[in-house]
Amino acid sequence: MGHSWLFTSESVSDGHPDKLADRISDTVLDRCLALDANSRVACETLLANDLVLIAGEFRIPRENGFEQIRDELDGLVRKLLRDTGYHAGFPGIDPETCEVMTRIHGQSEQIAKGVDRMDGALGAGDQGLMFGYACDETPELMPLPIQLAHRMMRRQRDLRREPKFDWLRPDAKAQVTVRYTGGRPEMVDTVVISTQVQGDISDAEIERQVIRHIIEWVIPEKMRAPRMRCLVNPAGRFETGGPNGDAGLTGRKIIVDTYGGSCPHGGGAFSGKDPSKVDRSAAYAARWVAKHLVAVGVASKCTVQLAYAIGRPEPVSIRVDTHGTGKMDETRLEQIVPAVFDLTPAGIIRDLGLYRPIYARTAAFGHFGREEPGFPWESLNRQHALEEVLWPGR
Repeated sequence: MGHSWLFTSESVSDGHPDKLADRISDTVLDRCLALDANSRVACETLLANDLVLIAGEFRIPRENGFEQIRDELDGLVRKLLRDTGYHAGFPGIDPETCEVMTRIHGQSEQIAKGVDRMDGALGAGDQGLMFGYACDETPELMPLPIQLAHRMMRRQRDLRREPKFDWLRPDAKAQVTVRYTGGRPEMVDTVVISTQVQGDISDAEIERQVIRHIIEWVIPEKMRAPRMRCLVNPAGRFETGGPNGDAGLTGRKIIVDTYGGSCPHGGGAFSGKDPSKVDRSAAYAARWVAKHLVAVGVASKCTVQLAYAIGRPEPVSIRVDTHGTGKMDETRLEQIVPAVFDLTPAGIIRDLGLYRPIYARTAAFGHFGREEPGFPWESLNRQHALEEVLWPGR
């Protein structure tokens, strides 16, 4: 049968405090890009007990753009909280009465000169290393545990919108443990869901409904272990949630955002950053490259690492790791990748269309494995070009 092991990944709901912070930061970014596509944004959000604090540096070329954004922040925040399902009358955060504070300023001139170079090229907005990953465990070429966890949180969100599930509230987490045998996912061993609730519903009924309408709705019967464990609110009743239960901060769910721990992470967060910041855009490009390499059959599992120096356009290193599943020498692949994919910041932004207000949708349920509008790095639009370079004249 081969070696067997367990692997676990986690996702959180769109109403989790950290995800609220990510979503606020990316909603602000989208508004800036809608005003002027050349905006430079580094937006951070902190949420605590009835408090939202927005801080960061902004450069919006449009006349009076900075002042307009500053005036709109309060309304953007309150609308997002309402749309997520927070309101007065239960422990979470009250969009109407919470305090919204802002501490924003213009972009550093030194950073701006490094990005907008004298030679006209676009330099990397910071130094750093980024990872992209793909594998053939799912149709989306993503690891199975994180995909299942994300589906449960999307399902929880969808149920909250139905009147008969009005006892479900916005703050939630899911955790999925999968047993692998011989390197392949075999069955789901354990599922943990903690979900905020409200109303006159018993703990036993909460458990029954969550198992039936979320866990069993997501996990195919053939993938369930014979004694699959389902742990629902294992710490007991969960009523006080959202920012009133725990503080939230932009960039604190970077493993949820990416691959659930299935590959390394460079450490940089995504949300609130415009695409000149390679923390974000190059991580998207690395996923784009890795997905292509798996899709064309070069490997069944692939990690791509990119690294940049602030102010320089070209990556300082490119690494392709096929984890022993490759059908071609990795050194050769590292030579082929930059011949097919322009991995300069300007090339990534151009080829993926990243100067558009597409980011608020990415800030919950993962940045990868979503083949829907607004996720261009999931496209396989370079597959033919890559195959031509890999196998000329085939």
